[in-house]
Amino acid sequence: MKIIVLGAGQVGTSVAENLVTENNDITVVDIDTTRLQELQDRLDIRTVAGSASHPDTLRQAGAEDADMILAVTNSDEANMTACQVAYTLFHTPTKIARIRAAEYLSHPEIFAQDAIPVDVIISPEEIVAGYIERLIEFPSALQVLDFAGGLVELVAIKAYYGGPMVGHELSELTGHLRGIDSRVAAIYRGDRPILPEGSTVIEADDEVFFIAAKQHIGAVMRELRKLDQPVKRVMLAGGGNIGRRLAAALEERNYLTKLIEADAARARRVAAELNKTIVLLGNAADEELLQKEGIEDTDTFCAVTNDDEANILSAMLAKRLGARKVMSLIKSPAYVDLVQSGANIDIAISPQQATIGSLLAHVRRGDVVAVHSLRRGAAEAIEAVAHGDASSSRVVGRAIQDIKLPPGTTIGALVRDKNVIICHHDTVIHSNDHVILFLVDKRHIPEVERLFQVDFKFV
Repeated sequence: MKIIVLGAGQVGTSVAENLVTENNDITVVDIDTTRLQELQDRLDIRTVAGSASHPDTLRQAGAEDADMILAVTNSDEANMTACQVAYTLFHTPTKIARIRAAEYLSHPEIFAQDAIPVDVIISPEEIVAGYIERLIEFPSALQVLDFAGGLVELVAIKAYYGGPMVGHELSELTGHLRGIDSRVAAIYRGDRPILPEGSTVIEADDEVFFIAAKQHIGAVMRELRKLDQPVKRVMLAGGGNIGRRLAAALEERNYLTKLIEADAARARRVAAELNKTIVLLGNAADEELLQKEGIEDTDTFCAVTNDDEANILSAMLAKRLGARKVMSLIKSPAYVDLVQSGANIDIAISPQQATIGSLLAHVRRGDVVAVHSLRRGAAEAIEAVAHGDASSSRVVGRAIQDIKLPPGTTIGALVRDKNVIICHHDTVIHSNDHVILFLVDKRHIPEVERLFQVDFKFV
């Protein structure tokens, strides 16, 4: 597929890195020549220096025969204009734009084909806010990922020494759950993936990915570890797009929320927009302020400013002062490595990894509905729709045990007519089933895509 990525910032760079490994023809456009040269030195891609929305720049980038444009610059207006130009002058089939401003997102009619023709809107702030909200809902989880419109969830938790399932085989899990069906999709022991079997024994500190219907997530988690107390009090650092969206969502669910913002004008705007959240003007790394506002009684502290250093420092301070769980938004991969190697932060949230799946879902071949990038991009969870019949499909009409899955790939669940079915070796896939797969090695994604492509010559 020939794809033009407009913007070589953190999102654009992450997209290019993911797509180039899957044999796509990638061109990246940016006005920063230094950034483009760094990309070229690392990746086998073409780059074009220039304004993303200018017709001549798009033509030079190959828009005349491009399959897709991903407009992910830091400017909403530039992204929208680029999609308009690509549609009008080059008839580009698929146009995806990053839109951040809520003022635009609240008027979807703007993006109609007869207005500003954007086929898919990606809002990283909305995606990240939703991601954090699910982590607050399930405080014992490391990751919570939605599939099939929220009917199914894939959850990652860490097994701890003395926990209910540590030292036991996975086959014992079914007996403990008393009729609640679930499936362990993968286990990571350190950086080593382990494909789960009935005889697999869970060890302390294993990172366990399991899949279940949303209403059963809590019950399964209780079998794998003692659950943390439900979250009631939340403190947010940062009143930007993510902090404001997250606070508004938490208000609706009756969490007791405080938000700290250092900029006076922004703090006033946020306070005017929110109804129940207490908005505080100050520095989230101010020890006296945190203590005054009851940090020791806070269930979750989440730093979501635009400054990695401020997020890390405020989260570490909040943890030291008694916050039960702390999360930090971290854009720099180097800082993520630092935090994971020893900083006292419970969860480091990468906005790039949270966002990349929404973009990849529109690039995958076959009918792929959702993609979640996991383990720093090494693994993926995919929701794909099965089409065709036994004569035209490699999966329809076949039991799981008879499907030639790529190495390290498991099918965890499927959704049929809004009914969640946890998959076992004898589960048969039907046409129009939404199938959720886990890949420990994303290099096998092309093989999975071929499995779900309808081929009328297939026998």
